[in-house]
Amino acid sequence: LMGQVDFSGFTGGANLGFEVPAFFLPKFDMRAVAIIAPVAIVTFMEHIGDITTNGAVVGKNFVENPGLHRTLMGDGLATMAAGFLGGPANTTYGENTGVLAVTKNYNPATLRIAAVFAIIISFFGVFTVFLGSIPGAVMGGVSILLFGMIATIGLRTLAEAKLDFSHSRNLIIVSIMLVIGLGLSGGIQFSDTFTLSNIFLSAVAGIVLNLVLPKEI
Repeated sequence: LMGQVDFSGFTGGANLGFEVPAFFLPKFDMRAVAIIAPVAIVTFMEHIGDITTNGAVVGKNFVENPGLHRTLMGDGLATMAAGFLGGPANTTYGENTGVLAVTKNYNPATLRIAAVFAIIISFFGVFTVFLGSIPGAVMGGVSILLFGMIATIGLRTLAEAKLDFSHSRNLIIVSIMLVIGLGLSGGIQFSDTFTLSNIFLSAVAGIVLNLVLPKEI
């Protein structure tokens, strides 16, 4: 514990009992829509990457079955439902890929049960305060493990695809994508509400380079 656990939330007057979250009716604001809509492109890229790596972890091709069009539609429907309840947009998370790799538990029922528990405990402030008391060092250690495994899975995917890195074209594309993805840690921020993430920029760079570079370099 070493004094790093923050117990102030339990004694600071926070509501630790049952509390109904605030729900709001949807309100359409075209200015807000114009700001948020481009983010959909970012989530497309992230979704494709996460679906691909998830398939590599569990040994299935989710791009073909159930199909990328179905997984994207599910993501979109979930975001629409969240919007009607005043919640944030939904997207896939790379952290889940790391959890799959660590636990080896690939049963979708586990996620459904976890989702139900998450909804239930969201009504009790004590759980929110408890999660806030976890030291940053603990969360940092977990993040190192999860994101490290995600990176390793990506390398394994490249190896299984038998990508020829002796070919200058492949080497250029992968190198530039890695530098952009790892080097631009904060992405490019245009305003307080709109930022192009490094994942999006890296994916766009890879797609553009794959289209414009000649087959033989």
